[in-house]
Amino acid sequence: MNKKLDMSVEPRIVESTDVYDGPIFTIRDQRIALRATDGSEAVIRRQLIDHAPAVIMLPHDVERDLYLVEREYRVGRNAYVMGLPAGMIEPHEDPRVAMLRELREETAVIPDDYEVIEAARCYSSEGMTNELAYTYVIDLNRWHSGSQDLDADEYVEYRWVDWDELVSCGVREAHSFIAIQCELIRRMRTGRA
Repeated sequence: MNKKLDMSVEPRIVESTDVYDGPIFTIRDQRIALRATDGSEAVIRRQLIDHAPAVIMLPHDVERDLYLVEREYRVGRNAYVMGLPAGMIEPHEDPRVAMLRELREETAVIPDDYEVIEAARCYSSEGMTNELAYTYVIDLNRWHSGSQDLDADEYVEYRWVDWDELVSCGVREAHSFIAIQCELIRRMRTGRA
C-alpha cells in the first residue's frame, strides 16, 4: 500500500545522473525522496529532460491583418510542418528580448512599433521536462526586414497568411495552438473572427 505523503514538505533529489547530454537538452535519471506523513520517505525514480526555457510567438502585421507562419523539419513528427516562430531563451535573457531575437533570426522581421500580448506561460510537459514556454502574440504596427540568421543546421521557410489560412494550415504544436487560440478570442471580441 502506498504511503500517505506530506505534500507540505518539498521533495528532495537523492541522486541525479546525466544519462544523455546533447546540444539541446540533457536527460537525467533521478531518485527523489518524498516525505510521508509518518516521517519516513518514499523514494521514486523519474527521468527529467532538462531543457532551456523557450519562446513561441504569433506575429501579426496589423496594417495588412496577416500572420507569420513557418515551415520546417520537426523530428517529433519526422516531417516538414507548419508552425510559428520559436526558439530557446539564452541563460539570463529576458523572454521578450528572446522573442524579438528569435523573430529576427528566423524570419528577418525587425519590429519598429509593436505591442505584445502574453498568451501563456506554461510547461511543455511537467511529467518529463522542465521546459517553460513563454507564448506571445505580437502586434506589429510597423516593422522592417533585416536578414535571416539561422543556425547551421536550421532550415526555415516563412510566409505571411491571412486568418483563414492560419487556422487551416495545420499547426499542431501545442504552444503555437495556444497563441492561435488567444488570437481567436481577441478576434471574436472585435468581430473579426
